[in-house]
Amino acid sequence: MSSAVNDTLLVIGYGSLLSGYGMLAERRGGRSRLVARDAFPVRLLNARRGLAKPSSHGHYLAMDLEPIDPALPISARAVDASDAGIGALGLVFDRQWAPLISRREEYDEHKFLELIAMADRAGHPLGEFLLAIARRTNWNLLAYRRALYELLGYTSEGYIFHPIPLADGRVAVAAIGSGFEGSGDTAVRSKRNEYGMDRLLTLAEALRVETFDLDRDGQVGYYVECLLGGLHGLEIADLFRDLDNDLARALHPRFHHVVPGERERFMRATSLDEPRYRGAFGDAPHARLRTFLDAAGKP
Repeated sequence: MSSAVNDTLLVIGYGSLLSGYGMLAERRGGRSRLVARDAFPVRLLNARRGLAKPSSHGHYLAMDLEPIDPALPISARAVDASDAGIGALGLVFDRQWAPLISRREEYDEHKFLELIAMADRAGHPLGEFLLAIARRTNWNLLAYRRALYELLGYTSEGYIFHPIPLADGRVAVAAIGSGFEGSGDTAVRSKRNEYGMDRLLTLAEALRVETFDLDRDGQVGYYVECLLGGLHGLEIADLFRDLDNDLARALHPRFHHVVPGERERFMRATSLDEPRYRGAFGDAPHARLRTFLDAAGKP
């Protein structure tokens, strides 16, 4: 079977992958940078996100994703007039980026390539291949991880790739944290379990975490990577939950520092030119960013 079926990989970005600053990993000096060949806005349904997964890139919590109804899948659809769901990015990567994608998500790159090869042999895009497993396990995340471990003989303590079906029939993959309740292998303790992350946290809650040595500056810097997605019109209202005035003021300097050039960074990270960017994302930032933009002297 030719690898043509997986010559590209469709990935959902919902944390640091929401911005060019985050995709290019500029806060970390360009380590783990990713460049997609295309991008488009989506809304995730039956999903909530929050800080929960201890990062491998520093001493802070990264975004994780959970279903609101655990008996149903997290799904996605292209942005339309509805305001339902949370904002995310559909990112199309050339296959050559697979090792870097997996390393960024703390997933063994050789096992990720093996998983893609399995999908190739089955004649399915990776997302569809994983969707069949998710359906057999009735969308139960732990049962899915166990089934994936049985298939690969491997699971991760960090993130694990899960299928996200889109309304148009495509199936993307998203990196979702190896859960608090288990990684799929009793011999592998997930980072969420190790550090007691039994629920998704707001930024305010994360900054009060005492189960490990939290780098507050790194936590704020990571959150800015996520908030910048709002500059591209992505729905990030959920990221403002529990964000009081004092915390917002703490975010302002970091946010203002990276706003200039974000649009150019985003287009570079997604391989979009100006007309394609405008066609997909428009010109208006998310309304909840107004405070930040006003404080930065933006119109």
